[in-house]
Amino acid sequence: MSLKPSSSSPARAPRIVVLGSLNMDLVLRVPHAPAAGETLLGHSIATIPGGKGANQAVSCAREGGHVQMIGCVGDDAHGAALRDSLRRDGIDTTALRTVAGEPTGTALIVVEDSGQNRIVIIPGANARLEADEAALRQQVQGAAFLVAQFETPMEQVARAIAVAHEAGCKVLLNPSPVQAIAEPLWPKIDTLVVNEIEAQTLCGQSADSPQEAAQAGRALRARGIARVVVTLGSRGAVAIDADGARHHPAPQVQAVDTTAAGDTFLGALAVALGEGQSFDEAVRLGIRAAALCIQQPGAQPSIPQRDAVLRSPMPPDWIKL
Repeated sequence: MSLKPSSSSPARAPRIVVLGSLNMDLVLRVPHAPAAGETLLGHSIATIPGGKGANQAVSCAREGGHVQMIGCVGDDAHGAALRDSLRRDGIDTTALRTVAGEPTGTALIVVEDSGQNRIVIIPGANARLEADEAALRQQVQGAAFLVAQFETPMEQVARAIAVAHEAGCKVLLNPSPVQAIAEPLWPKIDTLVVNEIEAQTLCGQSADSPQEAAQAGRALRARGIARVVVTLGSRGAVAIDADGARHHPAPQVQAVDTTAAGDTFLGALAVALGEGQSFDEAVRLGIRAAALCIQQPGAQPSIPQRDAVLRSPMPPDWIKL
């Protein structure tokens, strides 16, 4: 079934609050990931702003959202660079705290010639994030979404989700790196975005194919969530809500670097939903954004602007499952 392309001039720009991690990415490009005991000659090394929280904030901003970032950086050059990078994208950093004596979070990313990546994260200042309930309640008032992930302390994420829910702000959660979600939190989540591995870990059943992803998504939805998206990489994504499950294929492109593809998808999804677009329209926009992202190297440098996404090819028609 075809959907009408999204408008490049939305009626309103949604306000989105992102609570999460900020990392400086140390990116190594290599022919292949080294085996145990192997010494490998790499191609290049680069230092690039990243972190799932910051990546998702940048994606939301480049899709046209008004974004506030809540997080922590160290009192070092990387922290200053990350703060400045967010400001250049128009992101409000007044709630970004500098933690004295802690290094800024760091991610070692090994990118293979195939485009696949392997990532090791050192949390640093991210581990010191504290959700101030009074401040957060004010920050989420009138926001379309609170966006969160699991690269910051779980108890702080849980507290933020509870506060947002009480304040009437919808929660969009990307539980990555995957951890168990406490039962009282499930009904407080409006939209859950997971990949195949995260879906399987959370519901205990395989999500490798679109059909399996639909079943896993239904199981997750049954815990009280309104909408679930299971992303499937080059095979697109499966959207599950009260109307059932739909497989949205992805356009076929040559992957250069898959870093930040999921974060790019999530940002486009959040802004489109905040604009009032349908769930399926939002998922398709996210797929188009992610397809552009993986054709460029790096995390935040590869996240596209809305205009570029709207000029990109439409994905194939979606299939009801």
